[in-house]
Amino acid sequence: MAKITANGISIEYEETGDKNAPAFLLISGLGSQLIGWPTAFAEMLASEGFRVVRFDNRDIGLSQYFDDQPVPDMANVFADLKEGIKPTAPYMLEDMAADAAGLLDALGIDKAHVAGMSMGGMIAQLVAANHPEKCLSMTSVMSTSSRGSLPPGTPEATAVLTNVAEDQSREGRARHKVKGKKITGSPGFQASDEELYEEALADIDRAYHPEGQARQYLAIIASGSRTWLLPKITVPTMVLHGDIDPLVPREAGLDTAELIPNASYVEVKGMGHDIPPGHYQEILGHFVAHAQANASTDAA
Repeated sequence: MAKITANGISIEYEETGDKNAPAFLLISGLGSQLIGWPTAFAEMLASEGFRVVRFDNRDIGLSQYFDDQPVPDMANVFADLKEGIKPTAPYMLEDMAADAAGLLDALGIDKAHVAGMSMGGMIAQLVAANHPEKCLSMTSVMSTSSRGSLPPGTPEATAVLTNVAEDQSREGRARHKVKGKKITGSPGFQASDEELYEEALADIDRAYHPEGQARQYLAIIASGSRTWLLPKITVPTMVLHGDIDPLVPREAGLDTAELIPNASYVEVKGMGHDIPPGHYQEILGHFVAHAQANASTDAA
């Protein structure tokens, strides 16, 4: 892993695969570090002939924090929303998309296949809309247009976004993460409880910054709907969604695909709101097929 300055801030990133191969930029979700895209999946993608770049979004992991800005009280934010008061945020999703495009520039990558999960899918949409010259293709995974009329996630899954571990020890935080993953994830396709626990410990040991997650969540809310912007996307787009996603229901994926001209929609059976080992091969196949259909010698 390494640090680089992109869009004026410090970004932690990791590359896998041949640096001369077409680039694939993977953007993580809310509060998720670059390892939110599993290393095993990144290695599988690299083995298909890609230069895979993962990175920590701003305010999370080992990238630059914005701790000079206040930590939002999400209960107050939601109360204001009910009153029709739109929140202000230290940064917006557009800024995070500029980070992603800036990272490609800093790495000397002219164009890349850009894929993002959840919040990362929102960022990928904005990279495609605002920085199309950097995109060979775009893939929005288990994400949304943020249209207000879309069905919400289940109360249990939505609560995972803001619930805090009662036990703030390292082990207590890890158990809390595992509980959340089991609520939002893909039943029958996830790793074992023991493996999930070890992954949670590794995530916590690498970096633990809930303040940044809260500011990222505020950025999602403050940025609002992209229904006006998505129809302007001209980048070849694939929307991939699980049929049993409890956090961002499949209707959100269908809506995203309908809004983006000529977007394809792929639904993965048995997939929740995660990238579990049992789905690696299927998701990989869709990624590779979409990238190969939109290949270019300008990738590296």
